[in-house]
Amino acid sequence: MDRLTDDWSELHRRWAGLVYGLARQSLGDPRDAEDVTQQVFAAAWRGRAGYAPERGSFAAWLVGITRRTVADALAARTRRAELTAAAARLPAARHASAGGDPEAALDRVVVGRALDRLSAPQQQVLRLAFYQDLTQTQIARVTGWPLGTVKSHARRGLERLRDSLREDDLRAA
Repeated sequence: MDRLTDDWSELHRRWAGLVYGLARQSLGDPRDAEDVTQQVFAAAWRGRAGYAPERGSFAAWLVGITRRTVADALAARTRRAELTAAAARLPAARHASAGGDPEAALDRVVVGRALDRLSAPQQQVLRLAFYQDLTQTQIARVTGWPLGTVKSHARRGLERLRDSLREDDLRAA
């Protein structure tokens, strides 16, 4: 393992400049380029068994990984810009309730979008529970649904919300 680690360190020293240069040229930001460089070498390490010298040079393999990682970084940057723009469009009262915390405003936008992807009954139950602070018994009274139905919508809605937020998080990473 020490030999493999030594070889890998040498490959990193030799090719990190190429990877960083490509990332910097594409992204324009030195910190983003450093992040991409780290991600590329981590991905290359994890996928080292998939490198086949007969299909191309190590440098070409790294360039391919770099292009995909840069594309992911650009997509994440676009998503962040869209979320920031959406947060900026929130009414001032909602901004104030966040205590001026831009992260909280972005979280609300992300959660709001995830809620919008739920079924109408699940949305209604979760919005009543979290935005109006109603208990499930109170929600059953307000909606006229049986308590068991409210509980089912809440459970399934929370599961779908969790899965949706995980997917969004994975796409952003």
